[in-house]
Amino acid sequence: MKIKNLELTTPVNVDSQLKELIVDYIGVSHSQDEGGEVTVAMIVETMSREFPEFLLAVAEENWIRGYHQALTDVADGEKTMREIEENEQQDEG
Repeated sequence: MKIKNLELTTPVNVDSQLKELIVDYIGVSHSQDEGGEVTVAMIVETMSREFPEFLLAVAEENWIRGYHQALTDVADGEKTMREIEENEQQDEG
């Protein structure tokens, strides 16, 4: 099952100088006509080809944060289960 990320197909809203610079560059590198839409997927594709160390740093940070969140969720779940078990034992006793 392939999950589609709709954010990748969304045209980029140019609301800063950096976005304008990036969108202009991507538009030219993808041979977009003037006024053609540049999507996040196009930016990711170009960045992976021309600036992979940037995307790698972002991906690594995202992975570390996700892994940390998973460990926190497991610890919270274990704590909740212990509390439930303790309450059940008190109700029985």
